[in-house]
Amino acid sequence: VQLQASGGGLVQAGGSLRLSCAASGRTGSSYSMGWFRQAPGKGREIVAYITSSGRATYYADSVKGRFTISTDNVKNTVYLQMNSLKPEDTAVYYCAAGNPAYTYYDVGTPRNYAYWGQGTQVTVSS
Repeated sequence: VQLQASGGGLVQAGGSLRLSCAASGRTGSSYSMGWFRQAPGKGREIVAYITSSGRATYYADSVKGRFTISTDNVKNTVYLQMNSLKPEDTAVYYCAAGNPAYTYYDVGTPRNYAYWGQGTQVTVSS
């Protein structure tokens, strides 16, 4: 499975961006999808997650109510709609595919994801 992330950019605080992650290759297999981010000098943290069925999601507390994860199974694409962006949202954002158990710990552990996109930079200015 190959993942291609796009949609990052520079935006002012309070603005919005939509990230996309297009999957290709063995997309017939069902994978759950996660969006992670990594700010300079920090570890990679889970931002949002959606199960392969699309019926369950998870959001980090820091983005709840502002970010929405969704999938388009026809296009094999997962999206992250980011609204009310804050300077602390500045990071490189990565999409990932895998099948972690649906627990807080497993969803948020990067090694539970087998495939990763290349990352897209999001910069929020104050």
